[in-house]
Amino acid sequence: MGSTDHSGLMDRIYRHQRHIYDLTRKYYLLGRDRMLDGLDVPAGGSVLELGCGTGRNIVLAARRYPEARFYGLDISAEMLETAKAAIDGEGIAARVTLARGDATDFDTKALFGQEKFDRVFVSYSLSMIPGWEKTVSAALAVLKPEGSLHVVDFGEQERLPRWFRAMLRAWLAKFHVEPRATLRDELETEAGKRNSSVFFETLYRGYAVKAVVGA
Repeated sequence: MGSTDHSGLMDRIYRHQRHIYDLTRKYYLLGRDRMLDGLDVPAGGSVLELGCGTGRNIVLAARRYPEARFYGLDISAEMLETAKAAIDGEGIAARVTLARGDATDFDTKALFGQEKFDRVFVSYSLSMIPGWEKTVSAALAVLKPEGSLHVVDFGEQERLPRWFRAMLRAWLAKFHVEPRATLRDELETEAGKRNSSVFFETLYRGYAVKAVVGA
């Protein structure tokens, strides 16, 4: 699926859902706040979210790190419209920049006027992105030398009942979401190319995973 096709698909899926997205997703997109708490953004630092969606994570991160600047990238114009409204409502538009783009192939200099970032994070987006492996390598490529990539997403549910796993995966498939069984291997491979460390954690009996690559 090309980026144009994927953009259209995401806009169709979230054209109406975006209005209730945060209200409903808080019950099953687990581990997001734990990831944000662990960003440990340096004073005056820069943070990029790939697949920023409704802007929910950027708003919360901006509260936690009031001296940082934030950048959000998403392929869906519908989601970006909601994100902009959330950011304007929070009164943080002066330190947040949003742009429409493909998380597997983007130019941060052209989009944001900034090439490197202290932190990059991806929250429950890799499981929706065709060619998600390219997102991992692209994210690491825009990190500053002491920067880090933070990921949270669906896990393999390996310690949850089989019936629950089957039900969850069938439901996720309706939204073109697929847990990435090779996520840990991909992160370790890409980190190895850069001599970076990987911290990988399984949450909630395998329901979700959280990872940090870099400093």
